[in-house]
Amino acid sequence: MTNTILCAIDMNRPKTERKVLEWAARLAKLEDAQLDVITVVPDYGSAVVGAFFSDDHTAKAKEHARELLHDFVAEVVGPEVNAKVRHIVGVGTAYHEILSLAEKDGADMIVLGAHRPDLSDYLLGPNAARVVRHSNCCVFVVR
Repeated sequence: MTNTILCAIDMNRPKTERKVLEWAARLAKLEDAQLDVITVVPDYGSAVVGAFFSDDHTAKAKEHARELLHDFVAEVVGPEVNAKVRHIVGVGTAYHEILSLAEKDGADMIVLGAHRPDLSDYLLGPNAARVVRHSNCCVFVVR
């Protein structure tokens, strides 16, 4: 049975997310695990603001995110490792998509970043905190 490490990346923050992906790739190599990388785009279609976007906005955003994700992963881990990575683009809220995919695919570990805390969320960002709290597998948080 192959272990799976799920790495969650925010493509809006490539400089800080580089370190997250480096850690995930290092852990996957150490464990001889499958590396899955997910990024999540918001779903504007179900909200009131959805009326301001074209019908195909989410599909275009998802395809653009997929291209950015492939390029980013290749840049960070190299093309040989990137060819073995499973790239996933979720639509919705980040924590929900991460937890759902981890559960569905039986991830052994989730690797994700946490932004600098402020008073309202002193220990972790809201997505990282929810993933840590509700995950059924180990979670590695990169600062």
